[in-house]
Amino acid sequence: QVQLVESGGGLVQAGGSLRLSCAASGRTLSTYIMGWFRQAPGKEREFVVAISTTGRSTYYADSVKGRFTISRDNAKNTVYLQMNSLKPEDTAVYYCAATTAATTGWGTQLRTETLYDYWGQGTQVTVSS
Repeated sequence: QVQLVESGGGLVQAGGSLRLSCAASGRTLSTYIMGWFRQAPGKEREFVVAISTTGRSTYYADSVKGRFTISRDNAKNTVYLQMNSLKPEDTAVYYCAATTAATTGWGTQLRTETLYDYWGQGTQVTVSS
């Protein structure tokens, strides 16, 4: 089984940037579709972005499109989330997730939390105004 550990969170001013990392151990990530989710206080967890096993395909939530970029380095067994132009509404705990599930397509189904088998512990991102 794979274990996931997020890092890189912190406090940043609106308009600033952060880069989150998700490091895996136990198994290689090369066969896993990877996703990022986030959860703000008092709200349910929401989908942010997903990336295919090779990194060739990505799928972003509308709220972060054009500001966030997901990438992966399978040789380092790590997935990244580059966050630019951060807004106070981006404040949340950010979670890394992984799945070996075979999807019937590439799109909306990737937003479904139950698709993902493994989750990290989360890292806090706070954006001040």
